[in-house]
Amino acid sequence: MKILVLNGPNLNLLGTREPDVYGTTSLALIEEDLRSAFPAVDFLFVQSNHEGTLVDTLHDASADGYDGVVLNPAAYSHTSIALRDAILAIDVPVVEVHLSNIYARERFRHHSMTAAACIGVLTGLGADGYRLAVDHLVRRGA
Repeated sequence: MKILVLNGPNLNLLGTREPDVYGTTSLALIEEDLRSAFPAVDFLFVQSNHEGTLVDTLHDASADGYDGVVLNPAAYSHTSIALRDAILAIDVPVVEVHLSNIYARERFRHHSMTAAACIGVLTGLGADGYRLAVDHLVRRGA
């Protein structure tokens, strides 16, 4: 099984950026945890601060035969119709993940433009959300 884990803006700073909100686990540690927990899965990990790169990577995931995508669109979840359209344009199931509980934060974070295009959303579970998302994709056969 091939799974893309796609992370949006500012997630390259995990572990040091607002640790009271996002925790102290780095993106590298999340990736290491997923590889360890799911040794049979072929992962591709991509992080970008650029919306177009995220869109292109979603398109490539479909063309390259990925079975599922775990997407943390970060701030783009609240603003990006382009990401929403890219999710809808591919035939790969996408699970949206947010480290913090977006509904317990500022009002502008309460709506995700991308969530309705995904097969599910995990929010507020910290780094565990990634593992749960991958587990779901593996169990459903993506």
